[in-house]
Amino acid sequence: MSQADTPRACVAGWPVAQSRSPLVHGYWLASLGILGRYDRAAVPPGAFAQFAETIGKDGLVGANVTIPHKESAFAVCDELTAAAADLGAVNTLWRENGALWGDNTDVAGFLDNLDEEAPGWDDKPPSVVVLGAGGAARAILKGLLTRGVERIAIVNRTLERAERLAAHFGPSTAAHPFADAPSLLRGAGLLVNASSLGMSGQSPLDLDIRALPETAIVADIVYLPLETPLLIRAKERGLRRVGGLGMLLHQAAPGFERWFGARPAVTAELRGLIAADIVRAVGAAP
Repeated sequence: MSQADTPRACVAGWPVAQSRSPLVHGYWLASLGILGRYDRAAVPPGAFAQFAETIGKDGLVGANVTIPHKESAFAVCDELTAAAADLGAVNTLWRENGALWGDNTDVAGFLDNLDEEAPGWDDKPPSVVVLGAGGAARAILKGLLTRGVERIAIVNRTLERAERLAAHFGPSTAAHPFADAPSLLRGAGLLVNASSLGMSGQSPLDLDIRALPETAIVADIVYLPLETPLLIRAKERGLRRVGGLGMLLHQAAPGFERWFGARPAVTAELRGLIAADIVRAVGAAP
């Protein structure tokens, strides 16, 4: 097989140099013995439609999509999975019978990570507080509702954004300003940070979690750093914790299977590889 015929995929974003996806998919290609490539594609704003046209040509079998292109990817698709159609955002692309398909694997990635790190969390679906009202929060809300969660407080500094999400997802959700967070935590069984607060280079997440019950679970989708301030505070209280690295890995698996024909596993070895790379880049702690 020539290099031009070698199946390849990529992650498209702007910027994209920080993406760990090539390391993840490269590990899977090597461990499964599959001939293929996975690259980065720096696609500037306004150029995504042109990039999407290249999928299905010259060995490019598909792409992951990251900030700021998930809504642009949604707009250029000919066909959508149910998850992508409901969320209005696409993070996985491929071409099938000439049509450009889009999927959103963030829902499955969040749930698979939560199941792995906090097994049994939904045996009795808890009351949940979700911090943030962006695209990640949208996917997380969808996932929680599919598992039977009936009470979700959406907390956001801009209340209008939280209200729009609550209106979309219905009576099991309610919008609240950030000032309400401490009182909401008293009855919460699960707290999820679905915002970028606490990420390296972003504003800190200033939230006192002492009101959370001793049985509560704290999840943070941020994985830069691996141990966010929120997870550190949860550890100090002895609460169960779910970090963001697992969501990154689990959401990547469906795309790999579609492009390269084999379902990869999220292993301890892979977690260790990506964690070590992150520590080298930003450190283990904030």
